[in-house]
This record gives sequence, C-alpha cells and structure tokens, in this order.
Amino acid sequence: MAKAATVERSPSSKVLLVSQPNTPGLPPIPATTREIDIVSKVVGTGSLRLESSVATVSRVKEEMGSHGWVHFACHASQNANNPLSSGFSLHDGRLELSELMKQKFPECELAFLSACQTSTGDEKLSEEAVHLAAGMLAVGYPSVVATMWSIKDFHAPTVAKAFYDYLVKKARDGGHLGLDSANASHALHHAMYAIRKDVGDTEYGLLTWVPYVHFGI
Repeated sequence: MAKAATVERSPSSKVLLVSQPNTPGLPPIPATTREIDIVSKVVGTGSLRLESSVATVSRVKEEMGSHGWVHFACHASQNANNPLSSGFSLHDGRLELSELMKQKFPECELAFLSACQTSTGDEKLSEEAVHLAAGMLAVGYPSVVATMWSIKDFHAPTVAKAFYDYLVKKARDGGHLGLDSANASHALHHAMYAIRKDVGDTEYGLLTWVPYVHFGI
C-alpha cells in the first residue's frame, strides 16, 4: 500500500509552544505542562514544543522566526519605567521585548501570552501602551491574546483548549489545514463562555475569566 503523502503546513500556521513549569528562581506553575499537552494535541502536526531546560532564550527566539504562532505558558514580567525590558521568563533568563524587536519574524500571526499581567497598563501612563501585549503587536504579531492580571494556573489549560478547539473547528469547516488568526477574537469569546459556564459569576469565577483580552485583528 502506498504511503500517504504528508501535507506540510506553511510557517504562518505552525505553532511554537513554550512552557516553563519550574523556572529557576521563580514559583512553580505546574499546570503549564498540562496546558501545552492539551494545545499540542488540539493543533496536531505543525507544532513544536519547547519546555523547561529546552526553552532557552536563544532557542525560543530562533524558533519564533519559523513559526507564525507562539504560545507562552510561563512567568512574565513588566517594567513600566522601561517597557522594552519587559519579557518572558525562560530557563536561562528573560526574553525581553528589546531583543524581540531586533528580530525579523516574517510569518508571525498570533501570540498567546498565557502568563500573568501581560496586558496590564500603568496608572501613571494611562494614555500609553506599556504592556507586553502591545509590545508583541509592535514586534509584528497582528493578533495577541493576553491577561490583565494574574490568572489561575489550574484553569489556564481549559481556556487554551477551548480557544484552539474553536480555531481548529473553524479551519476544518472551511476546508483549511492551517489556523486563521482572524478568528482569534471569536475563539477567545468562545473560550470565555466555556470557562464561565464552569466557574460561574462568583468573585472567584470573575477573577478566572475576566483577565483574558484580545488585541489586534
């Protein structure tokens, strides 16, 4: 029997999955492993998983150049005084916006920042976008999912699954192989509806789903 041909995804629809469950010097966030497990299964072929010691600053930066989508499940930090020094905490250091802006990412489509406070503004700079999400837009990602404050580690995998499930279904319904970032805002709405059904509108529930926001197109 002839072997079935493998359909290669274009770089713009390949997903880079970055996870740091035990970043040196920072509190553990164990659910990031389950989150990346789930997303990897949902998106299937065309994804690359970098976790723990493999997710170094240089490796992540390199792979972002050949993957249109990036999903960060890790700690992040913002610096209101020097926004370009804000970044993502990886195994061997912080991948800062200043370094990302030096790179060329010709295929970038969407960045999902499943980390704490990636779109938190600064009350002293109310008219300026100083957060990581705005930085990723400046890097070249036309669509960014981020959070306004600390998110619940336990529920992050559920949110991610609902988000990518929606995108994959939309792609299949349209007869496409790759993901389409144009559906990202609808996918996040779908994910928030799903998690809201689970946790309700209690104070705990609101703190679980309200932080997630979408920027861009």
